[in-house]
Amino acid sequence: MNTPKRLFDFAYYQLEHFPLEKMMTSKVEEVHKTYSTKEYIDAVNSCSRGLLKLGVKPGDNIGLISHNNRCEWNIMDAAILQLGAINVPIYPTMTESDYEYILNHAELSYCFVSNADLFHKVSRIKDNVPSLISIYTFEPVADAPRWTDIHEAPDETLQQAVDKLKDGVKEDDLATIIYTSGTTGLPKGVMLSHKNVSSNTIASTFRLPAMEKGTTRVLSFLPVCHIYERVIHYMYMYNGAHIFFAESLETIKEDLAFSKPHMFTAVPRLLEKFYDGIVAKGTAAGGVKGMIFNWALSVALAWEPDKKNGSFYEWKLALARKLVFSKVKEALSLTDIMAVASGSAALQSRLARFFNGAGIPVLEGYGLTETSPVCTVNADNSPGLLKIGTVGKAIRDVEIAFAADGEIKIKGPNVMLGYYKDPEKTAEVLKEDWFYTGDIGELDSEGFLKITDRKKELFKTSGGKYVAPQLLENAMKASRFIDQIMVVGENKKFPAALIVPNIEVLREWCRRHKIEVNLTKDIIANKQVQERVWRDVEKLNSEFAQWEKIKKITLLEKEFSIEGGELTPTMKLKRKPILHNYSSLIEELYA
Repeated sequence: MNTPKRLFDFAYYQLEHFPLEKMMTSKVEEVHKTYSTKEYIDAVNSCSRGLLKLGVKPGDNIGLISHNNRCEWNIMDAAILQLGAINVPIYPTMTESDYEYILNHAELSYCFVSNADLFHKVSRIKDNVPSLISIYTFEPVADAPRWTDIHEAPDETLQQAVDKLKDGVKEDDLATIIYTSGTTGLPKGVMLSHKNVSSNTIASTFRLPAMEKGTTRVLSFLPVCHIYERVIHYMYMYNGAHIFFAESLETIKEDLAFSKPHMFTAVPRLLEKFYDGIVAKGTAAGGVKGMIFNWALSVALAWEPDKKNGSFYEWKLALARKLVFSKVKEALSLTDIMAVASGSAALQSRLARFFNGAGIPVLEGYGLTETSPVCTVNADNSPGLLKIGTVGKAIRDVEIAFAADGEIKIKGPNVMLGYYKDPEKTAEVLKEDWFYTGDIGELDSEGFLKITDRKKELFKTSGGKYVAPQLLENAMKASRFIDQIMVVGENKKFPAALIVPNIEVLREWCRRHKIEVNLTKDIIANKQVQERVWRDVEKLNSEFAQWEKIKKITLLEKEFSIEGGELTPTMKLKRKPILHNYSSLIEELYA
C-alpha cells in the first residue's frame, strides 16, 4: 500500500511500512494499556468478527460515544469501517433529547459508550429508538454488555468474510455521519466519505513538523467525535507517532507530565487558560523575578515569524527563552514540544505571539465539519507559511473563493457528500461543487486567509449599521480581565456586552489595590472593578468605527458552559440561549 485511501487503511499502512511497538496508550481501569500496531489491528479484526456475529452489515449505522479519548474508540472506528458500516460519533455532552433525535434520525442499530453515565443516559431513551438493539460499554458497568463481549477468537471463516467486506469498501463510500453540535436548530448529519477524510489527512500532514517514526509522542484530549481531532489521529498513524490519550481536561497537567508530547491539538479557550495561569504566576513573583518576567512577556508579545523583527530582537528573544520560558516549558512538561495545532475558534493574536515567542509553536488553522475539516493552516516548517492574525494558506487540493457578500466558498476532495436525509439543506450550501461556509473572510496579497465573521451572526443596530460581533469579542479578549464575552445589540441603539470576567485575575487586582472582597458576586458588583474592566473595553474599542464600539457592559457571575446550553461542545457561543438566559440584564443595559 503506497497511500491510504480508506480510513482503516492508515493502521494497515503503518503495519506494512513501520510497525510500532508503541502505537497508542490510554488508561484502562487505572492502568496504562499500550497497543503495538499489530495488537491494534488484531483487536480491530477481532471486533469486526464480533460485529459480523451480531449481524452488522455494510451500510449499517453504529454509534460511538465516549467521555474521553481512548484506544477502544479507535479500535471500534476501524472495526466498523472495514465492514462497510458507518461510524456515527456523538458528543458525550449532548442532551438526552439530542440523543433521541440523532439515534432515531441515524437509525442506529448498536451503540458503544464509554462509562456508566453515558450508558444510563442512552438507556433512558432506548425505548424511544426502535432501531437500537443494544448498548455496549468500554468500562465495566453493572448489568451492561461490554465491548469485550464481541471480541471473537481467531476464526478463519469469519476473518475471510471480514477481509472480503474490507476489500469491497471504496474510497468514495460513506464512512461517517457527524452530527454538528450547531449554534441553532437541530443537529445536522454531515456525511463524509473515506476519500473526504483520507485526502484531508494526507494533505494536512505536509504543514506539520516532520515526525520521527516510533519516537514522536503526541497527546490527544480534544473530543475525537469532532472531525478535527479524528483527522489528527489518522495523521498520527500515517506519521508513526505514539498516541497518548488524556484521561480528561481536568487531568491535563498530569497527562502532559506522563506523555511529554512533541505535539497536541488545542482550542483557544485552553490556550487562554494556560496563558492566564503563566502570566498570573509570573507577575505574582514580584521583585526582580517579576520584572524579568514582565520584560520577557513584552518580548514574546512582539514576536513575528521568519525573524522579521531583526537580529537584535532575536537576541532578546533567545535571552527571554533562556531566563524565563525554558522554565515555563519545563513546568508544563513541554520541553520537547514541536507544535500545538489550534482550531475550532478564532485564536487571539496575542496568544499566537506569546506561545510562539515562548518557544511553543502554536499553528492556527481553519475548517468545518463539512470540509473534513482542514481548509487552511499556518505552519512553521517553511518560511512564508505563518502569519499572525490569519488562519494560514490553503492546503493542497483545496480552493478558496468568495461570494459577492464576502462569504467563503470551498472546493476540493474534502467537501462533504451532503447532509444525511436532508437534500434541502444540502442544496443551500452545496452549489456547483462549491461549499458555502457561512463565514465571511478575505485573502490577503500573500494568500493568507482571514476570517472576519459568521454571516448569520452579523446584526444590524436600530441605526441601520451592521456589526460583526466576533470581531469585537476577539478584540476584547486581549484584556486579561475578560474571560468570556458576548456582544449584543441587534435592533438596539448601540452594541453592548455580557462579560464573564477572569475572577482570579480580578481577585489578585483587588488584593493589590486593597479592595476587601472575596465572593465572586461581590467582586463583580464592586464599582472600582467595573470601572477597571471598562477601561480595557474603552481602550480596545479604539480600533472600531463609532457605530461598532461597545457602549455598555455588564459583568456576569457565572461562566457560559456546555452544561448550561450556552456553548457548543467545541466551545462556540450559542447566542440564542444566552440571549434568553440574560434577557432581563440585556434590557437593563438599554433601559
